[in-house]
Amino acid sequence: MPQIRLDKFISERTEYTRSQIKQLAAKGSVAVNGTAVKKSDTKIDSEKDTVTVCGRALSESRYRYFLLNKPQGYVSSTEDTDGESVLKLIPSELRTKGLFPAGRLDKDTEGALLITDDGELAHRMLSPKHHIPKIYIVKLDRLFENKYINQFANGMVLANGDVCAPAKVRMAENCEKLAFVELTEGKYHQVKRMFAAVGNHVQFLKRVSLGSLILPEKLGTGQAMELLHKDVENLFEPLDFDLFFEKFAPIFSANLINN
Repeated sequence: MPQIRLDKFISERTEYTRSQIKQLAAKGSVAVNGTAVKKSDTKIDSEKDTVTVCGRALSESRYRYFLLNKPQGYVSSTEDTDGESVLKLIPSELRTKGLFPAGRLDKDTEGALLITDDGELAHRMLSPKHHIPKIYIVKLDRLFENKYINQFANGMVLANGDVCAPAKVRMAENCEKLAFVELTEGKYHQVKRMFAAVGNHVQFLKRVSLGSLILPEKLGTGQAMELLHKDVENLFEPLDFDLFFEKFAPIFSANLINN
């Protein structure tokens, strides 16, 4: 049986310090399998025992994964550097020590962002050899031109000489200023710079998928949802851009037009 100290188990899954956990236990606010445990150094079975703190059950899993629908104005950082950190959007009762954004979105970009405390998964996710595809919806300043499809597919050279890997782009069917772009890399301001290179300008940008993990329509801007392990594995599953476009493009584009 995987025995672990109660205070260590709680500390790994919350923002409480060991001393705070000791105080909570002494007050009767910590329970194992429904029974209050006053000593925080009690050994428990991390896979079988149910632990609650102040009435909230803690996850058996060592790591936490959240899909955030990031709003504009927040920075993909653990600290309030050039704005408020995206971590402030995770409900306080769900936060753990060591949470960080796995990857980044620009301050003025919205959409799917993974928040986790699993460094190994983040390293795997961000490794260039995995090439996790990411799909964005873009609102353009000028009308979409069909020539963009080949220009993106051929791998363009940006103004500063950066060479982009081949990418996919399609115009939304219900608006000539909306488009969907799939990238397999993440250069600085890449989507904006690619459209600038073909003579257009990005007014609005939202990431709507990470791998096969698609941003749920029900997840409002600024909201986060905890992911199950099977959902996290969708990060590494291939996503067919054309099938995505047929099924989800009308939904995302309609939401953007209506809002």
